[in-house]
Amino acid sequence: MKQTFRLFLVALFAGAITLGGYKFFEKKEFISFTPQPISNFIPTNFSATAAEMNTDFTEAAEKTVHAVVHVKNTTVSRQPTNIMEYFQGGGQPRAMVGSGSGVIISPDGYIVTNNHVIANASNLEVTLNNNKTYTAKLIGTDPNTDIALIKVDGDDDFPFVPFGDSNNVKLGEWVLAVGNPFNLTSTVTAGIISAKARDLNQFDGNPQSFIQTDAAVNRGNSGGALVNTRGELIGINTAITSETGSYVGYSFAVPSNNARKVIEDILEYGNVQRGILGIQVGNLNSDLAKKLGVDETQGVYVGGIEKGSGADKGGIKEGDIIKQLDGVRVTKFADLAGYLGSKRPNDVVEVTVLRNGNEKIIPVTLIKLETFSIDDLGLEVKNTTSAELKERGLKNGVTVTRALTPDVARYKLEGIIITKLNDEDVNDINDVKRIMSQRDHRTPIKMTFMDTAGNLNSFIFR
Repeated sequence: MKQTFRLFLVALFAGAITLGGYKFFEKKEFISFTPQPISNFIPTNFSATAAEMNTDFTEAAEKTVHAVVHVKNTTVSRQPTNIMEYFQGGGQPRAMVGSGSGVIISPDGYIVTNNHVIANASNLEVTLNNNKTYTAKLIGTDPNTDIALIKVDGDDDFPFVPFGDSNNVKLGEWVLAVGNPFNLTSTVTAGIISAKARDLNQFDGNPQSFIQTDAAVNRGNSGGALVNTRGELIGINTAITSETGSYVGYSFAVPSNNARKVIEDILEYGNVQRGILGIQVGNLNSDLAKKLGVDETQGVYVGGIEKGSGADKGGIKEGDIIKQLDGVRVTKFADLAGYLGSKRPNDVVEVTVLRNGNEKIIPVTLIKLETFSIDDLGLEVKNTTSAELKERGLKNGVTVTRALTPDVARYKLEGIIITKLNDEDVNDINDVKRIMSQRDHRTPIKMTFMDTAGNLNSFIFR
């Protein structure tokens, strides 16, 4: 037994010696890594993934929801019941009710809404968020901007929304749309500013400059408020683009600066005072830039100057490219039209132009745009300057600025000078208003004019 134990110890000791010797003389191998150049990489900021959205809409919603009202418009039309009433007018009266939204902008009850919300109204009714109902009176409208001003009277001050500066809104900025879609009261939706200076009317001669947003806007939201997160009014919701008639992601608002200017003009003058530079323009793009031989593809190209206008007196020249107005960037005509829409005649605007590769700042005094829409002819006209009449060899006349309907637009009458209506001389737009108001609506209208080639013609509109 003792002998066996000794042999076990000797074997154990010998094994330990053998294993230690093997480890001592073992050749060590090392693995090395050679860094390889990275040919492609994607920059990533992982710190942003955990960022929280701190924007709080509750304060803005609370400030505005009580100042946005439901506007009910009652119109009365007559339905002819026999052939005589069909041709001569008359028939059974029929009431139709439409609705929209409005924004209270002063504690004494002035409300801004869309012109199409209150058009042809025989009765206007306004309901507040507290379910109180008031009868409203129409103060004034401007169909060109689709803005209208109405007023309600009450014993106490009304809640109202203060105006913000729509020139300062930024792409991606959070906004709220407040209104009464589908006759639902006090509805708030959120979105961002998707685009600025969006022109939906670029083909009908009435350029607009809308704020585009993806806040949900539907029928009944028209005339409601577009506000920023501070609860300031930055737009009046006006239109949507949709193939279904309901919201699909694109809604448009009249900028608050333009709406405020229209309202102030209605209150002070009774109509809208429009200031213009006095130029003919075109939007730059690659094709036009190549044709004109210029390197710029953004800006407004000056294609002509109206004699005696502010642009003419200030020194703007044909071929200039307008890049800024009062430091506000201009990339297309809608930018220019939108900014000038907040200005009045005799305002001075600093116009930055690019001329022969050099930038030049030119102060320009805006002139008054005096126009009148001849609805029965589908034409808008303006006063013609004495210099323009002399150049065309005429003593009197008003100039057609644009067609009001697609049917008339196909005749391309822009630039013609109307010298007579129903064989009466036309000296200015006041003569046009008088002749049109005094005529028998059942008789045709004879229009005598000189076309752009210098030929005298007559049209008869039936």
